[in-house]
Amino acid sequence: MYTTTNEDGILNNYATEPQIYYSSYPNFEEQRRYALLGAMATLFVSLLVLTALGVS
Repeated sequence: MYTTTNEDGILNNYATEPQIYYSSYPNFEEQRRYALLGAMATLFVSLLVLTALGVS
């Protein structure tokens, strides 16, 4: 850990910075999986709303 001391004697601790990496664009299989998860989430939320409307 990197620390410094200012003129008042107060310690300043600096966190180590993580290594930076760049993401890559998702391939076709990952895009299809994201679309499927989005459709399932939409269906789930729709069923929740319809259930709440039906019960009330």
